[in-house]
Amino acid sequence: MSERLKSPTRRNLLKGGALLSGAALTGAAVPARADDPAITNLQPWMQELGDGVDAMPYGAPSQYEAHVKRRTVEWLTADRISSINFTPLHELDGIITPNGLCFERHHGGVAHVDPAQHRLMINGLVETELVFTMEDIMRFPRENRIYFLECAANSGMEWRGAQLNGCQFTHGMIHNVMYTGVPLRLLLEEAGLKTNAKWLMPEGADAAAMTRSIPLEKALDDCLVAFKMNGEALRPEQGYPLRLVVPGWEGNMWIKWLRRIEVGDEPWHHREETSKYTDLMANGKARRFTWEMDCKSVITNPSPQAPLLHKSGHTVLTGVAWSGRGTIPRVDITLDGGKNWHAARLDGPSFDKSMHRFYFEFDWDGTPLLLQSRAHDSTGYIQPTKNELRAVRGENSIYHNNAIQTWHLRENGEAENVEIS
Repeated sequence: MSERLKSPTRRNLLKGGALLSGAALTGAAVPARADDPAITNLQPWMQELGDGVDAMPYGAPSQYEAHVKRRTVEWLTADRISSINFTPLHELDGIITPNGLCFERHHGGVAHVDPAQHRLMINGLVETELVFTMEDIMRFPRENRIYFLECAANSGMEWRGAQLNGCQFTHGMIHNVMYTGVPLRLLLEEAGLKTNAKWLMPEGADAAAMTRSIPLEKALDDCLVAFKMNGEALRPEQGYPLRLVVPGWEGNMWIKWLRRIEVGDEPWHHREETSKYTDLMANGKARRFTWEMDCKSVITNPSPQAPLLHKSGHTVLTGVAWSGRGTIPRVDITLDGGKNWHAARLDGPSFDKSMHRFYFEFDWDGTPLLLQSRAHDSTGYIQPTKNELRAVRGENSIYHNNAIQTWHLRENGEAENVEIS
């Protein structure tokens, strides 16, 4: 291993009395001096009484974190009613996405639903057609599960080449939260399934009346009818008061403002599974029912929106990986565009169909780098390069782009979205 890629250790950092003498740490910036005014002078907040306990009955981030927010790209869609914004992945750590930063995707705008007037109907091929109030649903046994939700079009703009300069925009149609809800199978059991029942069609209460066909096997396996995320009620933009959770499958199937579930014996082939959310191949044919989100990863720091502020020395690289088919036991990192790969350090909980956080610490000598991450999932699947993906899928698609992402890190610490394979 070259000296440039050598991982720093406590011994390396202490070598030569660096911590004791105030000298640079393995090439990093010199630590602040003991006579730094920021430590020797009293700051305004040290001399004034602060806000009382009820100043913000619902808490908010610090004013100095106001830049950490969802962002949209105005030219992507014709209007904001049927549009998208993006999770600021480069500003986050760990695996949980705060509720206020979870990306939005709407087909008819946000529905503001009165929970007292909201109902969930189960009809079709059932023994008894039922209508549940929110109070009824809350009386069923509930579960807490941490899952990622990814839009099928996440990274879709990158199919033909590098387009959007920032992982918030290339990969930010994703969030990862803890859902609290009732297993869908319990509600279906209450209604009683007929012997020829094979499919479900959940429907949303928004103006778009969003619907998708879901195989009964999936519904009985791990789907939830959720009413909370990260411990509090769903936000309106996330489907308040009720949404469907379809773990590991594309986000458009996670019907928000869930009002009805029809049980049938075949798929419905509605708008969002014919004209949309199919994968157009090079020969002009389209793949349908490509529900599962493939193994994927991205380096979030450094990245175009998160440059390195030091010119060399100890560097912490981090990112996230996920798979709709299981867990992530391994992530590889390359600093030279794939010539040499190194094992990243996975840290934090490892849940099925959830985000995984990875880190890679190294000494940077200030030369340009080509940064990539490559995830492996628990089924043995390995995240492909763009060329490997295009060899199978062509360049006509929008959905399910899980190819390896490249950031070009320059000498000045800035990064750019580029393509090398």
